[in-house]
Formats: sequence, C-alpha cells, structure tokens
Amino acid sequence: MPQRRQRRLLCLAAVAWCAAAVVPVAARAQPVSKPWDAVLICSFNIQVFGESKMSKPNVVEILARVVRKFDIVAIQEVRATSDDILPRFVQAVNADGSRYAHYIGPREGRTVSKEQYVFIYDTTRIELDPSSPAVFPDPSDRLHRPPLCARFRTRVQPAHMAFTFWLVNTHTDPDEVPQELEALADVFQGMQRARPDEDDVIMLGDLNAGPPQFTAFKRIPNIGWAVAGTTTNTRRTKTYDNLVFAWPQTGEYLGAWGVLDLQTTFGLPLEAALEVSDHNPVWAAFHPCEARLPQQLPLAAQPVQQSRR
Repeated sequence: MPQRRQRRLLCLAAVAWCAAAVVPVAARAQPVSKPWDAVLICSFNIQVFGESKMSKPNVVEILARVVRKFDIVAIQEVRATSDDILPRFVQAVNADGSRYAHYIGPREGRTVSKEQYVFIYDTTRIELDPSSPAVFPDPSDRLHRPPLCARFRTRVQPAHMAFTFWLVNTHTDPDEVPQELEALADVFQGMQRARPDEDDVIMLGDLNAGPPQFTAFKRIPNIGWAVAGTTTNTRRTKTYDNLVFAWPQTGEYLGAWGVLDLQTTFGLPLEAALEVSDHNPVWAAFHPCEARLPQQLPLAAQPVQQSRR
C-alpha cells in the first residue's frame, strides 16, 4: 500500500474512533479535562480585561481556571495601557505547573479606547507558527478592529499527521454588525487563499450576532458554525460568540461544542459572574490529526450537539 494512502487510512480510522469517543464531551456540562484525542479551541470575550480585573484575585483565579480547560483560547477585548497585563495573567494560569504561552496583537480601534486580541495556548499540546501572526489588512477601513490571524499546529507524533489551522480572532463593532459581517466573510475567504498548503480556517470571537444574522457567511461554500440554539452571554439572553469554519475542509471537527456557563461551572451568582465577564466562553473540539472525512451536514443547516452548563 502506498505510504501516503496508508497514512490517510490510519488518520481516518483515528478520527472515526475519536468522533465516537467525543460524544460524551458534548453531553457533559463542560470539558472536565482536556482529552488526549481532541483539541479544544475556545473563544472568550473577557470584557474590558485590564488592570481592574487583574487587581481582583478571585476574578483572576476564575479566568485562569477557564483557560486551563482548553488547548487554545482566543481572547477579545483586552483594554490595558500596560504591556505587562498578559504576562502577569499567563503567570497566574501557569501557577499550577501548566505551560501556557501567549501572543498579543497590537492595540486597535478608531477611538481612544483601543483593544487587543490575544491567543493563549498550551505549549505541551499546541505550537504557534512564529512567522504567521498578523492583523488582516483592511485598507478600506471596513472593520473597527481587523482580526488577528495566526497559524497553529498540534503536537502529535508522527509530526506530519499534525492538524494545522488558521485561527482568525475577531470582535465586531455592535453598531456596525451587518457591514462588518460582510467584511468578515471576505476576510474568511481571504484566509482560505492565504496559503496553498492550508485549507483549515476557523474564525472565532464575539460577532455581536447569532446564526439568524449570518447571511453574509452563507455565500461562502460549505460554511457552518458550531454554536446554535443557545445563548452565549452571561445573562443568558443573547447569542454573540461563535466559531465559524467550512466543511468538509475542516474535517477534523468532531461535532462537539459547548458554552461554558460561568455561573453553573464555578457556582457563582450572576453578579459575581458578571465581574468575570458579560460573555461566557464558547468552544469546539477538533481531532489532533490532519484528516478529511466525507460528511453530509452542512453545519449551518444541522447544528451539532451542545453543552449549556
């Protein structure tokens, strides 16, 4: 059997096994621990994350516990004048012996209130391509805060079977959602063309919109999203946050996703949960091995299982 075909069959078998094994992940209240056979990718708007939150030890501890549940966390709405906020926060995350690292983008925004995008990732399981991080070009100024893009790969053996993918971290302006979703659809397609050897693009973040407003994305062939049929804000009234990707290009998607409810997960009253953020983290699971599987979804028409707590 040719070596390439043998590798493909081995990987397909692994994905098929893991797809069955991961069903309980979607059914549980939350990802209790990171499974070895799935990569958990999370998006979390930490609502004005800066010195004020870092000065509250109880809030920092909750945020650190959130990060440790996932392999990669894309963070939105970092608003800090000091450059040491993220190093200090990652130090808190690693206080239990974890080995997370971070990449922070430049300050962005049309007003004096600037925000930064961040990726925090578990270096024991994930590698960042150091040449890849960049803000997506926006010469026409269509986006208040153009997305931060970076390419990652899983740490698996053999290395040539690693799942590689682009993450596109974004936060729309709530006053310009329809226009910015149109622009983000163009960004998504631009990232699909960014490298001829990379077809996995996952756009994630605070879109300030739910699937009924995703008309712009629907012009992208095979597009879909993980979160549907539930709320993502802490007050449980709106769906703002999501992970968007194309199928079957991202055949590593395992069909498991969730909203990590801060109140339920950490036993917090609403007021205490809102001190952490007005958004709940959202996540989806992917196989750590690069693969392609035939699939009949499409995702947008048939949402997968979800966990709410």
